[in-house]
Amino acid sequence: MERDHMKDLRRYLALKYIQYLVLSSSNAVSTLLGLLGSAYTMILLHSAKVSSKSTAVLISSLAQADILVFLSLVLGGFGVSSLPRVLLVANAHLSCVLLSCVALEAYLITFLPSESRPHRTVSNARLLSRGIWVLVAAECALFLLDERLRASAASAPSCSARGLLLQLSSTATALLQSLSYILGILLRIVNVYIYYKIFFSMSPRSRLKSK
Repeated sequence: MERDHMKDLRRYLALKYIQYLVLSSSNAVSTLLGLLGSAYTMILLHSAKVSSKSTAVLISSLAQADILVFLSLVLGGFGVSSLPRVLLVANAHLSCVLLSCVALEAYLITFLPSESRPHRTVSNARLLSRGIWVLVAAECALFLLDERLRASAASAPSCSARGLLLQLSSTATALLQSLSYILGILLRIVNVYIYYKIFFSMSPRSRLKSK
């Protein structure tokens, strides 16, 4: 009997939703399950058993984001201090946004299938995924720059130019962290709303089929 790979992908998405949008913070068990699930999903999506669609592109990018978790574990084992933490932040932000994109696509498929079809293309999904990665990479670069400036200011005599740059980077980092926190709350609310709408729109259909 052939295995239902779409059911495997739905289980993987459910695991990721619990890991990033339900749990307040990841633990060792959820991290390990997430890494294993992402490894299996990347193998599955690169096989010919799953058709290449926009949803598959988003899920593939979601699975690839766990490479950052693996790198953070490796770098942490070598005693690197700041970079592993930034990589984990990048992974969390990537995962939350990509999961929200998958939820939005599910909403469009359910309620606006014909109207949204021209926009739900593989090329658009790839462009969206790359844009998300670039934005998160820029965020992490700002975090690393701020930490580097703080470290250099603490170990070397301060000058006016360096102090101004440190103040600017600290202000930008604080604003970005606040924005990320607010955006994370909004994404959780939006995801709950989307799946609430999808669930209750599908329930009457399920009840009609059962009659």
